[in-house]
Amino acid sequence: MDYKRTLITAALPYANGPVHIGHLAGVYVPADIYARYLRLKGQNVLFVCGSDEHGVPVTIRARKEGITTQQVVDRYHELIKRSFADFGISFDIYSRTTSDIHHKFASDYFRKLYDEGKFIEQTSEQFYDPETGHFLTDRNIRGECPHCHSLGAYGDQCEKCGSTLSPEELINPYNAETGNPLVKRPTSHWYLPLDQYQQWLEQWILEEHKEWRSNVYGQCKSWLDGGLRPRAVTRDLDWGIPVPVEGAEGKVLYVWFDAPIGYISNTKELCDAQPEKYGKWETWWKDPSTRLIHFIGKDNIVFHCIVFPAMLKADGSYILPDNVPSNEFLNLEGDKISTSRNWAVWLNEYLDDFPGKQDVLRYVLTANAPETKDNDFTWSDFQARNNNELVAIYGNFINRALVLTGKYFDGKVPAQGNLSDYDRQTIQEFCNVKAELERLLNDFRFRDAQKEAMNLARIGNKYLADTEPWKLAKTDLPRTATILNLSLQIAANLAIAFEPFLPFSSAKLREMLALETFNWESLGSTDLLAEGHQLGEVSLLFEKIEDAPIQAQLDRLARIKAENEATAQAEALKNWQPAPIKQATTIDEFDKADIRVGTVLECTNVKKSDRLLQLRIDDGMGGRTILSGIAQSYPDPSVLVGKQVLFIANFPPRKMMGIESQGMVLSAVDADGKLVVTTVTAPVRNGAQVG
Repeated sequence: MDYKRTLITAALPYANGPVHIGHLAGVYVPADIYARYLRLKGQNVLFVCGSDEHGVPVTIRARKEGITTQQVVDRYHELIKRSFADFGISFDIYSRTTSDIHHKFASDYFRKLYDEGKFIEQTSEQFYDPETGHFLTDRNIRGECPHCHSLGAYGDQCEKCGSTLSPEELINPYNAETGNPLVKRPTSHWYLPLDQYQQWLEQWILEEHKEWRSNVYGQCKSWLDGGLRPRAVTRDLDWGIPVPVEGAEGKVLYVWFDAPIGYISNTKELCDAQPEKYGKWETWWKDPSTRLIHFIGKDNIVFHCIVFPAMLKADGSYILPDNVPSNEFLNLEGDKISTSRNWAVWLNEYLDDFPGKQDVLRYVLTANAPETKDNDFTWSDFQARNNNELVAIYGNFINRALVLTGKYFDGKVPAQGNLSDYDRQTIQEFCNVKAELERLLNDFRFRDAQKEAMNLARIGNKYLADTEPWKLAKTDLPRTATILNLSLQIAANLAIAFEPFLPFSSAKLREMLALETFNWESLGSTDLLAEGHQLGEVSLLFEKIEDAPIQAQLDRLARIKAENEATAQAEALKNWQPAPIKQATTIDEFDKADIRVGTVLECTNVKKSDRLLQLRIDDGMGGRTILSGIAQSYPDPSVLVGKQVLFIANFPPRKMMGIESQGMVLSAVDADGKLVVTTVTAPVRNGAQVG
């Protein structure tokens, strides 16, 4: 279908903290690249975002800091908005969900569906803190993980082992904020009956949108295969948009229902303020000739591909997303980025440490974009990509081309003479870049597209290195003029090709080239700069990053890691309770277990298992092999070599991963869920019996 306009939304960041590189890589840089690309092509584009300001986490932060919730969201809304502007994220509007326009729009949206009978009302038992008098959300409940027995697991996920949880699965659940034990109490809420949209969603997603990214399509299929169930659209909270129904006092719209409506209310806010420029908001949300694209992270796939479309379908007058190019997660130095653990690179702090280097971060994050699987950001890679690619390839080419033009032709574009076969070959190479860039950008393959743009810089660098105009200038000035003319045309093409990816550097390069007007259709042209055109002042496009600032970042992360480990240990000890005593037994039953002492001779990881270690033990009786599920507690298995451990010797042999295990090593579960092998306080003969 030929669309007349494209509406681009980027996931609303939560206003309880600053934004970090994971946010930028996962959502906002890809969305900005696409918006800038379409604008360069002269298309009608609206790029919408805003702060998500409701929900429990902001109220917790407010209570901790002794300020109002509104003060918390005001602070972070402004910080987030400024960070996005600093990194060139070119929203047409960045608003917020506490605005009067949004409150009214979301309230009216709910009421319309309510009046049309699109919700069902259900009563269920939910966790309640009798001391504070509040029902708790999943994220505000903590307890012991039933899988790894970590004591800091949340009601929706254990960050230690990665298991998805429900609050009912937690052992000894408690209020994460107060530590109070919880009880269950009945409460009534309105639900969106997603099960009624199952058949329609299966057709719309699984049959009509097979072109979606495999990670998006796969997660949707998994949810649909599992069968959809009604989902609550209201919560018992005192912060949020009040449910506009009589008798619903103390209830607000659930943040997942309220937040995506922010895309629509923000569009309305912009269009109402500037109708002559943007037209009516309904045109962007209800006209079938509008194409809707959602940019999100993988934790929002279900909301944007299943829940929000069901909300739009329930109304019946809205368009549906044409594509949802979701990214996976970006890790930091091999560990999951975590706001609560301060394990992140915050955008506002980055600019303090690397002023003027927004494009370096944009480049590295796009080069490592987690488009189909999780990826990792490391400071060593950041430094290497800046020095070896931006400086040594792109920046080096631009500097040589402009400096040589200044030296031999007074900074004016020289005449293009007769072209050699090599010139024509080079022209053909960079003329092909436009078609390839378009193909990749249209498929949302931004990582490969940026690589293609850098290939254009490589073409230019190779061309200068092969033709050596600095040598020719002494004997053949006309040939030198042709080489530099062609090099400057490549430079002008680079300013266009990199505009979606590196807007600050492209603006700087256009200044140096005195290139005032440009558009996407010009990409690949050999006459962007006319003969005699006066170039601007030349400066370095990129600067080398030395070791010292990189080491400072690594030192900072090392300190944070040590602090987190100490905090986690203290938290675990504070909340730790011994496991309940098992059912009563007798000495006769205990005597059936033959517990012995043995020395670990070898200890290695079992291939294709992230849980098992293979221990070769001197048991005083010829030796034996035992497999033990303690690998995650002992990342370096060699530390167990030479230790005397206790093991049960009379368990029947059991084959695991193709290896026969002859017994079981005894271990204790520490407060943080770590397994610690049991040992003896003094050397004992191998094979000695314990009893």
